[in-house]
Formats: sequence, structure tokens, C-alpha cells
Amino acid sequence: MRIRELRETDISPCADILCSVYNNELWMCRWTKEVAESYLRDFFRHSKFVGYVAEEESVIVGGLFAHEKIWWNNSEVFIEEMFVTPCRQGRGVGTLLLKEVEKYIEDKSLGGITLSTNKYAPAPKFYEKNGFVNCEHVMFMAKSL
Repeated sequence: MRIRELRETDISPCADILCSVYNNELWMCRWTKEVAESYLRDFFRHSKFVGYVAEEESVIVGGLFAHEKIWWNNSEVFIEEMFVTPCRQGRGVGTLLLKEVEKYIEDKSLGGITLSTNKYAPAPKFYEKNGFVNCEHVMFMAKSL
């Protein structure tokens, strides 16, 4: 397993993985490849983009799309998307991606990592296993129009 910085040419295979992860009964999404590529490309073009892929025998099996977020006391990295090919989940790929972000944060003396996820999916248990905590003081809000 190799973790490396994400390149623009990685967006298409990452879009395939995103679709395979989220287009199911658990997440109930309907991503098309085209929309997934546009979605990920928007993150890639962010001026403070941070991204990595996990490769196994030169095949991308996971991706992490994030950005540095300026904050008043110490900037942090906000993870926008992280996904691992379903058949590779539970084998440490996601943890390796997170470890690479942690190295990035240490090298830049940033404050930490933030993210949001669906509390009804398996993801919260994965993040808790990797040292994340539920910030009770933060509320995610939305408004449909």
C-alpha cells in the first residue's frame, strides 16, 4: 500500500470509487460519474487543497479530499471527502490516509482535523477508532429551498 499526493489525473478513478461507496442502500445517493468528477474537481481547485490517494499495485483504492481552513487561533485541515473502495474497507486504508493528513498538519504546525459525516453510517465508529471525538458544541444545520 502506498499513499501519495493526489494529482488531477486521479480525479476520474476517485469519482468511480465515490460512486461505488455512496450509490447504495446505506447512503442512498445517486451519483453519476460526471457529477462526481465535477464535485471532486471543485475541491482539487481550492487554493489550499490537501489531497491524497491510496494505491495498491498502482490501482487507486482510496482518496481523501481536504483543504486548509484558516481559523482565528490556529488553522486546521477540513476533510471534505474520504472514501475507500468497498472491498478494501476495514483493512487500514482509511487510517493510512488519515495518518498522511496528520503528518501534513504536524509539518505545517496546524491545529488539527475537522470533518462532518452521517451519524447513522459506520463512518463515526471508524473516526472514533482513529481518535476523533463528537464535538457536542457544534451543530450541522441545513435549509432546503
